[in-house]
Amino acid sequence: MKLLENKVAIITGAARGIGEAIALKFAEHGAQIAFTYVSDSSAEKAAALEKKLAGLGVKAKAYKSNAGDYAQCETLVNDVLKEFGNVDICVNNAGISKDNLLLRLTPEQWDDVIRVNLNGVFYMTKQVIKPMMKLKNGTIINMSSVIGEMGNAGQSSYAASKAGIIGFTKSVAKELGSRNVRCNAIAPGFVETDMTSYLKEGETADKYKAGIPLGRFASAEEIANTALFLASDWGKYITGQVISVCGGLNM
Repeated sequence: MKLLENKVAIITGAARGIGEAIALKFAEHGAQIAFTYVSDSSAEKAAALEKKLAGLGVKAKAYKSNAGDYAQCETLVNDVLKEFGNVDICVNNAGISKDNLLLRLTPEQWDDVIRVNLNGVFYMTKQVIKPMMKLKNGTIINMSSVIGEMGNAGQSSYAASKAGIIGFTKSVAKELGSRNVRCNAIAPGFVETDMTSYLKEGETADKYKAGIPLGRFASAEEIANTALFLASDWGKYITGQVISVCGGLNM
């Protein structure tokens, strides 16, 4: 059974990692996929993913777009509407981290993280809710983090951005529930992606895994499964929630 048959999904930051896994999972369940990447260095990966998605029998298109730029987000959504005709699902996955102890964290580093991680969620959500409200149907999934719930030394900017997403998600859910537009957040723990490859082995990895009741990092597909649940009719009575997919780390 395909849970997202003929739905149109926008997924930001999907050239790799969690975003790529979500794009593939949604396509397997029949969704048409518009996804973004931000740098020229990711163009080859984006093209490969576009081809892979098309091979699953769905319409797919990659767009070079910076989530931290309001004008680019506006252009992106307009282009997707022209190409695909509608937007049913938006996954705000694009994000960066610039970890540093607070004493060393520069205003520029802080601004960069907030602009992409938090402002980007606002920019994209503001654009996609227009067609969703018109049709009185839609779902928005914002990628937060357990760091936004717990905090972490050396990650004040990242934690602040991800905590802000949680408050934003709950507010949007209350505003748009009457229009049948749902908004939820996923808070992953440690996930095996390129960004965390340096944690896979050795004492550092062992230290983090020791604090996780399930004793391991998540796979990107496990995060994608949660996104699929929230995007589909299986989650149609869920809104304003934060689903922690962290192996019990944040209990």
